Amino acid sequence: MSPKKISPNQQNMLRMLPGVDHVLEICSTQPFSKDVPKAVLVNAIRRILGTLRSGILDSEGEIAAESLSDNSITAVVMATVFQAMTPNLKPLVNATGVVVHTNLGRSLLPKTVIENVAVIAGCYSNLEYDLAAGKRGSRHAVVEELLCDISGAQAAMAVNNNAGAVLLCLETIARDREVIVSRGELVEIGGSFRVPDVMAKSGGILKEVGTTNRTHLTDYQNAIGVNTALLLKVHRSNYSVIGFTAEVGLQQLVELGARHTIPVMEDLGSGTFIDFSKYGLAKEPTVQESVAAGTDIVTFSGDKLLGGPQAGIIVGKKTIVDRVKQNPLARALRLDKMTLAALESTLRLYRDEDKAVEMIPTLRMLTMKPGDLKRRAVTLAEELQSIGNRRMEITIMERSSRAGGGALPLLELPSKCLGITIKGMSPNALEKSLRQNDPPIIGRIESDVYIIDPRTLTDDDLPIIGQAFKKIIKGLA
Repeated sequence: MSPKKISPNQQNMLRMLPGVDHVLEICSTQPFSKDVPKAVLVNAIRRILGTLRSGILDSEGEIAAESLSDNSITAVVMATVFQAMTPNLKPLVNATGVVVHTNLGRSLLPKTVIENVAVIAGCYSNLEYDLAAGKRGSRHAVVEELLCDISGAQAAMAVNNNAGAVLLCLETIARDREVIVSRGELVEIGGSFRVPDVMAKSGGILKEVGTTNRTHLTDYQNAIGVNTALLLKVHRSNYSVIGFTAEVGLQQLVELGARHTIPVMEDLGSGTFIDFSKYGLAKEPTVQESVAAGTDIVTFSGDKLLGGPQAGIIVGKKTIVDRVKQNPLARALRLDKMTLAALESTLRLYRDEDKAVEMIPTLRMLTMKPGDLKRRAVTLAEELQSIGNRRMEITIMERSSRAGGGALPLLELPSKCLGITIKGMSPNALEKSLRQNDPPIIGRIESDVYIIDPRTLTDDDLPIIGQAFKKIIKGLA
């Protein structure tokens, strides 16, 4: 096929395009380029000129001549460079009411934890050095004693996430052997992580028992054979089966495993050290309860209901945990010093449950009292009403928050939310404008009303939201 013919108008427009050196010389005299590496500036100019060139060739020369001027190109370079120099990962305001919001970074760390991470990140530490013995140590020791004290387990370790923890345990205990699991527990969590898939990767052989809604102890009993390596129980932390159901309790499974000398593993998924039923919330099995039942190995997340950094935590009987530690795969999944520092500091707060609930943001948000939610909603409403624009209507509404993070799927947390409408602006337009704010503000839309849930806001977020609405109202004037 012959190349597309370039029209005289297109040729003229191409001649108007400046060279890279010409644009670089102009940009180098501008204040914005002072702290910009030359390579970033040159790459931005080349991309912009390439886009303009493609636009000319694709548009039959109909591109506006003004876009080829030095001023126009410089303005686009400025915007491109600013974006290139801005970190991709940025703080934002979570006004969704979803406490452990996976898309928004899950759990917030307590301030004391952040301070400790900053100290450890900025200096050398005894990450793998035994100060008492004066020789190489193990990074598992950083959090093992704390985890054992809190959970009651004999031994513990932590890896980079719970999917890694499950994979590591299965590969250690059951490679090339059978793992018995109820069909009702073959779950899929976020990111298409499925129990059967991780089982296959670990080398374990999945043996399903029971049905989706009903599994009995005899199902496990009848499935046990000479090649059975493990009985696995997976907590359904991100969904619930109701109606005509039956499942085998952990204690029953542990007793069955003991009779046949087969270890029992429980994947708690989110995992918690706190009995939420004491705070008027739905009962969630605790790590301590799983350990006390005699479970040989328990896995759970560090950054969900625990309220710490991303981590996969393994606790259980020493003989098995020691085997897991020796698995070469453990090195590939190990935690770095900053995550260990964050996890250690978070775990130390759990020595005093009241202190943990007060200081760990995830726990504080989940257990917020109605009066506190209402006061925060009223404070924010007054902040927005002070803008004094009649086009904006603000209503305090009864709505529900969510735990999020694949935890407590049936739990609805009653909340006092702000419902906001602006005449002449659709809820979707308002959502987009707030999402593009600096910093971004992420809320939700329900019944054509923009909703801000104070449960997931910090005190520092309130003035940010107020300033964002002032800009929006000013732009509509």
